Amino acid sequence: MGGFNLQELMSKAKSQYEDLQKKMQATVVEATSGGGTVTAKMDGRKQLLSLRIDPEAVKSGDVEMLQDLVLAAVNEAARKVDSQMQSTVGGMLGGLGIPGL
Repeated sequence: MGGFNLQELMSKAKSQYEDLQKKMQATVVEATSGGGTVTAKMDGRKQLLSLRIDPEAVKSGDVEMLQDLVLAAVNEAARKVDSQMQSTVGGMLGGLGIPGL
C-alpha cells in the first residue's frame, strides 16, 4: 500500500501529541482591553496566569465597565491561544505524512 505503516504513523502521532502538550504549557499570550486598562496573560491550556487592572480604572467606580474590560481581555487572550494552537496543530498534522492531509 505504498509503504503506509500504521505503527510508524501512530508513533509519530504520539510524539507530536507530547510535543503539543509541551508547547501548550510553554505558550503564553497577553491581551489588553480599554487601551491597556486591563491586561490578561494566559497559557496554552487557557489557564489565566495573571490579570492586571490599572488602578485608575478602579477609582472611576464604574464597576460594569471594568467587568466588561476584564471579560474582553480574557476572551481575547483565549482567542489568541486558539489561533496559536491551531497553527501549531496544522503544522504538526502536515508532518505526519498522511496522504490527503
